[in-house]
This record gives sequence, structure tokens and C-alpha cells, in this order.
Amino acid sequence: MSKFRKFAAPALAAALLASPALAEKLGLGRAALPEEVAAWDHDVRPDGLGLPEGSGDALTGEELFSENCAVCHGEFGEGVGRWPVLAGGFNTLNRADPVKTVGSYWPYASTVWDYVHRSMPFGNAQTLSNDEVYAIVAYILYSNDLIEDDFVLSKDTLAEVQMTNADGFIEDDRDTLELPAFIREPCMENCKESVEITAHATVLDVTPEDSGDPATEVAQAEPEAAPAEAPVAEAPAAEAAEPETAAADPAMLEAGAKVFKKCAACHKVGDGAKNATGPMLNGIVGRAAGSVEGFKYSNPMTGAADAGLIWTPETMAEFLANPKGYMKGTKMSFAGLKKQEEIDAVIAYLGTFGG
Repeated sequence: MSKFRKFAAPALAAALLASPALAEKLGLGRAALPEEVAAWDHDVRPDGLGLPEGSGDALTGEELFSENCAVCHGEFGEGVGRWPVLAGGFNTLNRADPVKTVGSYWPYASTVWDYVHRSMPFGNAQTLSNDEVYAIVAYILYSNDLIEDDFVLSKDTLAEVQMTNADGFIEDDRDTLELPAFIREPCMENCKESVEITAHATVLDVTPEDSGDPATEVAQAEPEAAPAEAPVAEAPAAEAAEPETAAADPAMLEAGAKVFKKCAACHKVGDGAKNATGPMLNGIVGRAAGSVEGFKYSNPMTGAADAGLIWTPETMAEFLANPKGYMKGTKMSFAGLKKQEEIDAVIAYLGTFGG
């Protein structure tokens, strides 16, 4: 508390001196002009009061988010490194390690707008126009399945957004319920009837008696396991899976690799590719839907697989153009590729990776 007071006192004094009453009394400065107050008055209330004119949708926001936000937050709000995750985390707030995102934790959509407008992009704050902020916030909300991709966000429609955790906050009553428990008269002597030693570390077996632990000695004495021999059929199998890329257009493959960067945060391809947020995509072209071993698919994808969906170039193109429109309820939050040449290029690129 003393450290807080040390730093808070000068700020409090400065605020008091800046008030019109004290300024006039002490002869310091002048009252702020209305236009000067307006220049700093950017706050937006939880009910949306203070939102400016402007509008934007998720489709527009996707490109803006990719340009301004994805370097820290990932293309789909999944977070990069230690930067915050913005999407997902539903049904985790009752865990010891909750994932607090805009979708799972934030109670007000207006607060998201206010924060993005004031503080983002990181290192270049307040450079976005109102329309751009609305579009980026729309994309974040869409990534959390809170709005549809064609929902136009504005000061008139933002209040319609129902946040998942809107009812998850309570009034802070610690000053009346908890504070009294910490300010009662402390006990300084004879606070317990008796003090007894109930156990020793050696009795609890948490401290080794000596360095010659028999279990350790046995483990060290065991010989190292011989390296497993490589399967004889491994090399021919690799050759059989070698993709045929001779007929592929190098320019299209290069374009496809560039487009795939939008997918790489969740999907992996190439040697050693493993399942991540989404399934690995080696051998995806021509493969049955929902068939990657070890990945837990959504119910809609499992249903499509049971119905016999095959990822041909044609079905992939339909899915990539509008994932949620093609398959209602899919877990993939990507809004889709809007240019046919990008769709064709990424399908061609994926076709170069065998199963």
C-alpha cells in the first residue's frame, strides 16, 4: 500500500491542481476549453453511449485484422507467442487455467471497440479510422461466433451483440464483506492454546537420507536401449507418396504458398506435419473428409464424413470460399477466401503434399 501511495500522491495532487476551482484560487492555468475536453473525451460506456458514427463488417475486417493485428494475435485471434488470444476459450472459465478471450470473458462488445480504438495497433495506436475499428471488431466478434460474417457493426447495431459472459460479473463488494476480516485487531500473544510439531520432513519422506538412493543407482546402472532399426519398407513408401508436381504451374504454387500463410496458424503441411488447432493437411486433395487420425472433428464435419464427403478440388473450393456457409457449425473460424484465383492457387499448393 505504501508503494501505491508513493506513486499515486503526485498524480492525485496534479489532478486537484488542474481542477478549475483550484486553478482559479491559486492562479494556476485556466479552465479547459470545450474543444480541448472533446479532444480527450473518447470514452465509450458499456451501453454503447459515446460510440461514433461509422460501420464495418467481418469480411472487410478480416483483411484489416491481417494487416494490423495478426502479427501479434494470429490470423484467427489464436495468439502468437505470448501475445493475447482473442478467440475461443468457451467453457473454460471454471477451470484452473481459464482461456480469457473476447468471446469467452469480455462482458461488453462496446468495451472491445473502445480498447481497439484507444490502444491498437500496438505501437501505432489511434491510427485506425472509425470504420476500420468497426470492421476489425466485427471480425473479432465473428471469430468468436458472436455475429454472422455479413452483420454490419455500427453504433446502432453494436448493442445487439450478446456477449457470452455478459452475466458473469458481479458488483465488487470486498470493501464490505472481506475488508473487515483484515482490519480486526491482530493477536500478538497467546494466540493458540498450544503449538506442537506434528511431523518432520524425514518422516514425510520428502528429503533423501543420502545421495546413494538405490532407485537412482539402479536406473543409472541399466544399459541404454539400443536404437530401433528403421523399417525396411520406409524408403519405398516415401517414394510412393512423392507428389507429382511436374505439371503444376510454378507461379500458381508460389501464389498458393503465399495464400496458405492465412491457414498456417492452424494447419500444418510438409515433412513431420502434425495436427494443431486444425488437422494437418498432407494428402487433403482427394481424401475423405474427417479422416485425419488423432484429430477430433466437429459434429458437422463428422456428419459430412459419414455422408461420404470427399475433398475434391471442387468441394474444397466451395468450402474455402465460405466455410460456415458450406458447413453450418464448423469449428473453423476462417471467413473464407474471396478471390477464385487464391482458392485455385492454395488447392494446387496443397496438392503437392502427399498423404
